[in-house]
Amino acid sequence: MKNETKYLLDSEDVQLKKLQEIVKKAIEEEQLIITNLLHPPTDKLTKGQMISDKVANFGGSWAFIISFFIVLIVWIIFNTLALKNFAFDPYPFILMNLILSCIAALQAPIIMMSQNRQEEKDRKRSENDYLINLKSELEIRALNQKIDLLLEEQIKILFDSQAKQLEILKNIEQKMK
Repeated sequence: MKNETKYLLDSEDVQLKKLQEIVKKAIEEEQLIITNLLHPPTDKLTKGQMISDKVANFGGSWAFIISFFIVLIVWIIFNTLALKNFAFDPYPFILMNLILSCIAALQAPIIMMSQNRQEEKDRKRSENDYLINLKSELEIRALNQKIDLLLEEQIKILFDSQAKQLEILKNIEQKMK
């Protein structure tokens, strides 16, 4: 009886040591992930980058579209209805077309710079999501290892107790003969 109790306690100690090793391994694997998630690198924007972000934000807003539309309407009405001496851009509005072309030519690369930086932020965000998914996978894997270990130990204990029960049954059977 003492040997059986000692055997059970020893097997529980071995099981606990294996569980502790699994936990230590999981913590070591997750350390880099946790560090990156808790302390993401910060972006330091230059003045040009800040300006391109502001231009892209304003250029892609309803405020810009509505205000630009109003300016164009006022421009066209003024130059159409004004006296010949006051009309600075008569029909076919060549100056207005030149200004619109210049705005489009300057605004497009500025917006593209902002989009490139936004794409870089999205890439970092997706890397962060990947790290979170990886951390979850590691935790699930560690849980599976723990469950497998527990099941393995339980099966071992069941086989041992079954073997002992068979021995007891054989002893009883021999005594009865």
